[in-house]
Amino acid sequence: MRLITKSMLTLGISLLAFCSWGIQNNTMEKRIDFTNPKEAQNWVIVNDTVMGGRSRAGLGIEKDMLIFSGDLSLQNNGGFASTRRIYEPLNWNSSETFEIKMLGDGRSYQFRLRTNRNADGVAYVANFTTKKDQIQSIQFNINDFTAQFRGRLVRGAPALNFSDIAQMGFMLADKNPGRFVLQISHIRQIPEII
Repeated sequence: MRLITKSMLTLGISLLAFCSWGIQNNTMEKRIDFTNPKEAQNWVIVNDTVMGGRSRAGLGIEKDMLIFSGDLSLQNNGGFASTRRIYEPLNWNSSETFEIKMLGDGRSYQFRLRTNRNADGVAYVANFTTKKDQIQSIQFNINDFTAQFRGRLVRGAPALNFSDIAQMGFMLADKNPGRFVLQISHIRQIPEII
């Protein structure tokens, strides 16, 4: 009887610890910030040069911000510069709002999500416009995104679920050649705003 009681007590403590961990894990803030310079290793550049274009872009972390900067070119049928976070994907909550804190240059960008690890294919896109030299916190909910493939709407694409995200990133494709710089402080999820 003592052995059964001890086993039940051990099982109860284990279940309590597991449930406590699960509750804590579900309520922990989902966040990417740039306080650790190694975070830059999770991001890559994908420009129109993959199709013969001439746009240039680079990445770096300065003052705890991801700096995505370069020069957009329309030469040789080009016109986009982008960066993606493709390594160490996070387990995002299925429908909580994304918030991005940034310092912009007055240009219009895209926040892009992908549900697979492929280099090409459908992306879920939300457009936003920055205010030059102003810090902004912009929020995106699931309805802000449209399924696109190479700039065209994709009808019949699966519904977006944030918990399926394998890649995320930013693209500049505003058809305005010239210098750009987008500085990201953090990307995080916050409870849905009603």
